[in-house]
Amino acid sequence: MTITIKDVAKMAEVSISTVSRVINDSKPVSPEARRKVLNAIEVLGYEPNEIARSLVTRKSNLIGVIVDDIGSYYVSQIVRGIEEIGRMYNYDIIIGSSYGDPKIEMKFLQLFKTKQVEGIILVSEIVDDDVIDYIENLKIQVIYLNRYYVVPGLLTVYLDNKKAANIMMEYLRELGHGNILYLTQKRDIDSTIEKRKIEGYKESMKEINKEPLIHTIDTHRIEGAYKYGEEILEVIKNNDITAVFCSQDELAIGLMNYLYDQGITVPEEISVAGYGDISVASIFRPTLTTIKEPYYDMGAVSIRKILKSLKGKKNSNTEDIELPIRIKKRGSCKKI
Repeated sequence: MTITIKDVAKMAEVSISTVSRVINDSKPVSPEARRKVLNAIEVLGYEPNEIARSLVTRKSNLIGVIVDDIGSYYVSQIVRGIEEIGRMYNYDIIIGSSYGDPKIEMKFLQLFKTKQVEGIILVSEIVDDDVIDYIENLKIQVIYLNRYYVVPGLLTVYLDNKKAANIMMEYLRELGHGNILYLTQKRDIDSTIEKRKIEGYKESMKEINKEPLIHTIDTHRIEGAYKYGEEILEVIKNNDITAVFCSQDELAIGLMNYLYDQGITVPEEISVAGYGDISVASIFRPTLTTIKEPYYDMGAVSIRKILKSLKGKKNSNTEDIELPIRIKKRGSCKKI
């Protein structure tokens, strides 16, 4: 038989409204009455109806999380940050993967709205106008994390990509490199964070009176970079390149795989640097020198920002948050 709030009230010898106040912590209750209610709840094994409770308190203690692919390393780290901080504040998460489909992103946004989530974190690798419009009109706090695209007007947690590129270039220059190739994906450069990275790269090359050399390929995957290896190697040889700065770790690892198969050693013959610090960056040999994108922190800071907004803290939901930049100096780059 299902235990009801009436059963709790009867056993505790208090009114139903008093039980409700204790459960929802909505109004003051005497210590004696609270003790009786909590004892009755424990003895009877009463479990409040969370849906009905959320309608009364307007609190579901739920955060909706939409990701590109939960199987991706960087996504799993973001989710871990969200989940661990949420647990500290008694918040649970509902998560769904879109696999790069804007229709599925929209589906989850609509679903989370019906579930009365108190905030939404969207982790995406695409940009869709309908999704953006829907977010802008939601009366729910949304944090938008996109690994590639810049979407002005939506709250986000980010890294200053231009400054990060400058830091990597400064390190490569300290190692004696001047002929540095920048390898990136050609897709939508003007509307992605790549624009800022390229600005940093060009600025650094200008400081040493070198012409920038940017090579674009139609991929950001490991296997894609390997596929374009012959083309990239030709650019390296024709321009006496001593270091390649890749816009993503995946490109760097794919390139290093190709160079290995051609008998070209990294970093003895050429240095390779990446961006992101994905899981294999510290495992692959040689270990990859890279800019660390703090994915765990992105998730943790995102949910903290939502929780501050829910508590009504001043200016908690009006400004993006910039995270500190760290360079991981490893074995793929060598002084010349």
